Amino acid sequence: QVQLVESGGGLVQTGGSLRLSCAASGGTFNSYTMGWFRQAPGKEREFVATISWWAGSTAYADSVKGRFTISRDNAKNTVYLQMNSLKPEDTAVYYCAVEESGLWKPDIKEYDYWGQGTQVTVSS
Repeated sequence: QVQLVESGGGLVQTGGSLRLSCAASGGTFNSYTMGWFRQAPGKEREFVATISWWAGSTAYADSVKGRFTISRDNAKNTVYLQMNSLKPEDTAVYYCAVEESGLWKPDIKEYDYWGQGTQVTVSS
């Protein structure tokens, strides 16, 4: 059983930055594909970014490309999401997720474990 705990959310003005962290426990972190997703009120959960288990490959949603950066520290069992140039439309609950078998760019349905989420609010 893998447990994920997100942190780093908060309230920020347009153009500001936040760094989200997701600490994992209870599994073999360095073999997992990790992902960040978000869900705004009244909307479906959507993909934000993913990183391969070897940290050599990353992928982003078009809406965040060039502004967000996903990274991981396998020694700390932690994945990060650096968010710059934030916009009001980035407001959402952000979730990290684990895909245990190391698939590259798994579908949202293929993720095995989810964190509880952290709120990000960007004011205009």
